[in-house]
Amino acid sequence: MPDRGGGPTGPRIRVGRPSRRARTLLMTLGALAVLAMLFVMFAGFWTDWLWYRSVKYSSVFTTTLWTKVGLFAVFGLLMALAVGLNIWLAHRLRPPLSAMSMEQQNLDRYRMGIAPYKKWVLLAITALVGLIAGASASGQWRTWLMWVNGVPFGQKDPQFNMDVSFYAFDLPWYRFLLAFGFAAAVLSLIAAALTHYLYGGLRITSPGARATAAATGHLSVLIGVFVSLKAVAYWLDRYGLAVKASDFKAAGSWTGLRYVDANAYLPAKTILFCIAVICAVLFFATLWRRTWQLPVIGFGLMVLSAILIGGLYPAIVQKFQVQPNEQAKEAPYIKKNIDATRAAYGIDDADVQDYQGKGDPAKKADQRKAADSAASYRLVDPNVVSPAFQQLQQERKYYQFPATLDVDRYTDADGKIQDTVVGLRELNITGIPKRNWINDHFTYTHGYGAIASKGTNTVTDENKGTVGAPEFTESGLPTSGQLDKYEQRIYYGEKTEQYSIVGGPQKELDYEKNGEQTTSYAGKSGVDLSNPLNRAAYAVAFSEPQMVYSGAIGDGSRILYNRTPKERVEAVAPWLTIDGDAYPAVVDGRIQWIVDAYTTTNGYPYASRTTLGDTTADSLTDNQRAVVAQQNQVNYIRNSVKATVDAYDGTVNLYQWDTEDPVLKTWMKAFPGTVKARDQIDPDLLAHLRYPQDMFKVQRELLTRYHVTNPAQFYSGSDAWQVPNDPTNKNSSAVPPYYLSLKMPGQDDQRFSLTTTFTPNGRPNLGAFMAVDADATSADYGKIRVLRVTSTVQGPQQVQSELNGVPEVAEFVRNLRGTDSDIEYGNLLTVPLEGGFLYIEPVYARGGSANYPLLKKVAVSYGGKPVFKDSLGEALNAVFGEESSEPPVTTPPPSDGDTTKPPATGDTALQQAIADAQKAYDDGEAALAKQDWAAYGKAQEALQDALRRAAAADSSPAGGSDSASGGGSSGSEASDSATASGSADSG
Repeated sequence: MPDRGGGPTGPRIRVGRPSRRARTLLMTLGALAVLAMLFVMFAGFWTDWLWYRSVKYSSVFTTTLWTKVGLFAVFGLLMALAVGLNIWLAHRLRPPLSAMSMEQQNLDRYRMGIAPYKKWVLLAITALVGLIAGASASGQWRTWLMWVNGVPFGQKDPQFNMDVSFYAFDLPWYRFLLAFGFAAAVLSLIAAALTHYLYGGLRITSPGARATAAATGHLSVLIGVFVSLKAVAYWLDRYGLAVKASDFKAAGSWTGLRYVDANAYLPAKTILFCIAVICAVLFFATLWRRTWQLPVIGFGLMVLSAILIGGLYPAIVQKFQVQPNEQAKEAPYIKKNIDATRAAYGIDDADVQDYQGKGDPAKKADQRKAADSAASYRLVDPNVVSPAFQQLQQERKYYQFPATLDVDRYTDADGKIQDTVVGLRELNITGIPKRNWINDHFTYTHGYGAIASKGTNTVTDENKGTVGAPEFTESGLPTSGQLDKYEQRIYYGEKTEQYSIVGGPQKELDYEKNGEQTTSYAGKSGVDLSNPLNRAAYAVAFSEPQMVYSGAIGDGSRILYNRTPKERVEAVAPWLTIDGDAYPAVVDGRIQWIVDAYTTTNGYPYASRTTLGDTTADSLTDNQRAVVAQQNQVNYIRNSVKATVDAYDGTVNLYQWDTEDPVLKTWMKAFPGTVKARDQIDPDLLAHLRYPQDMFKVQRELLTRYHVTNPAQFYSGSDAWQVPNDPTNKNSSAVPPYYLSLKMPGQDDQRFSLTTTFTPNGRPNLGAFMAVDADATSADYGKIRVLRVTSTVQGPQQVQSELNGVPEVAEFVRNLRGTDSDIEYGNLLTVPLEGGFLYIEPVYARGGSANYPLLKKVAVSYGGKPVFKDSLGEALNAVFGEESSEPPVTTPPPSDGDTTKPPATGDTALQQAIADAQKAYDDGEAALAKQDWAAYGKAQEALQDALRRAAAADSSPAGGSDSASGGGSSGSEASDSATASGSADSG
């Protein structure tokens, strides 16, 4: 190094390479960075393994992992070999470099630059395409497992006579293989062409032949492989027609073959398959002929045939054969679609009966008697009373209840089974008095107790609680009541989404009979954190470094996470689709979350598809409640698994419910030992199992069209139904189904059922009523019964509108406003009764001194007669009793004297005031029916003004005396009548 000015003894500054110390530091930092990245990856893998091992479903983790690894390795290697082999072959077949053209001279610089690194470039390219292909293939683990473990359905499609399992399990795997083959052929073709061009096998601007014989043969074989795969695709497309989705104006979303598919597309695909095979042979023949003339002609013929035979011909058939007589042409295919759809969704055994819908007015006494036993009328609406549970049973700010409670069945004090509204008092982390890491994750760890109330009753005696509040059968902290003794601590729940660390040095807040206590978790769930490696892994996984050094973690500490029932079941059974509503039940001294799970496929031939997220949405669902499938578009669904999650220790059990479902049998082969047999379900648990809501909503949506089995009627759409909007909710969302114990026509006793109503498409009147036996202990569990209404009967929206117009409702609303309260409608229950339909709706008041809903009134309607009373018994008596006779508001008749003589001034003013009062009253009625409160207020002001004028006219000499004949009503009587009518409807 030259001297930089320090003299012979001055310092020397070295430039160029860093010092050994700097290099060592950089290498150390680089190594640490790599190790940190590797540990982050390891932490995710290790914590997943620990969690699956803790819930005793490690086989799910290992099976899934090794399947993904195997697919990644096999298909990544195949893709790398295909691309790498063709690059190597193209390089090997390169021509000798002789007199070089200008084009080759320009490429020579690239050849020279690559030459020293050819092996590394080849390895890099093959590794990159292999990694991408392997990652894509590993995502097909479900498709692979279903193909390799597929179980026959025992049902064949009507077109190709193939078992349904071919479409559900085999065809998706074949399509994946085909897509992989196309990708490999295209990438290999591109890589080989670029290599040939780089080394002179292909020429663009050079004089002479554009390609060497070797390059011609190599590329022709690759194109031949591509065309061969296209031939396979044409052949598989024939079968794909059976599961092809399309739009059909007669049926909306359509799946399966139609006339044009069977008579145009199907033969076209067969012809195109033959042409593609011939074209592929021509490309392979270039190995001997060394010319592309015939292959290019064949390829052009294939493209032209695809346009004419595969596109134009079907359009001609549709235009000139189908459209002029579409109903007759499509009838056989509509019948196939109807049969397949009804079988795929389990609605083929639905019992559809005609039902008049109007009771005999002459049999009111019989109807009143039958009403007492027709149903267990659930006046406590689980969708409304959650705030009452919150206010009356929350006990501590850091507890909460779900917005929508659940309906179950429990034995009452008299030993009878009754519908019961249940909610768990879960932990609400936002209500913790002082938020910090210790409180959030160590001290406040669990909820406490199940709260239950009668579904049919509310408090009526003020000495027993707030009148109108739920009548609790299990309450308090700790809880006590009619439930047997049970473990009340809730470590796993729908609202428990944060992790907790329990069982170590830090104690948890708890309750005993003497009040607040501390406890330490004694369950066996969770992952042990006493191991330093585990602590470090979870510190990385949860981005919480305090886990490494916190003194609150020690011997016995365990971390609980994935704590919602849905998360746990989805994790241990990732092939299942989970119902949006898990519900709790007290079984054998433990709180068990019951989770309904479904097996689905979108490969059932001819069955129309539905989108689960849309079909299961109603006025009560939200983003957390809605069900979302692994494949949201499905055309086959079964409630094949009942799962339970223990609220204390998180134990997950899966039980086979549908023993005939081939999809579940397939997954049980893939994951042996994960699903228990149906006969292992405890009888106490069986008593709480019920028909799932989401399954019911999917079936009711399909039944809006597929209750019709006649193809001509189905095509016309004349008898199509729709699910009505919820009349008690302001948004335009579907009415939710309701659990209710009731008797259907022909039944002798009440059955715990799930019910809903239909209206004719585009009309508000009632079209049908649907109920399914929801009691898992019943021999008729899952039996769908539909009452098709044959007369014009009011639908839910019309009943609600008519109830709003009852004068007592207006008075009730006016009185509520005086107490700064609001009206809140409960579920509008529909019950078949003596040939008609009985509508029952609880009405709540919310506000004032009690900021939670209290049941104040019951609205009942039967045969178009609505009543609004203080109790259900009064309402039933009124709706089936004698007609009320309120005196009408009328204008006094003229006197018997000389009609040409003008009446006295006072009489004229009185008659005009009464007429104005009547008009204002009618305007108010119309506004009330429309719920137009601004117009209603104006009408009430006009009514009050008219009543004041009537009173003034009545007090005048002319208006205060009877007419000469004595036949007219006095002004005071008319005024009182108008006042009574007006005040009854004001508010």
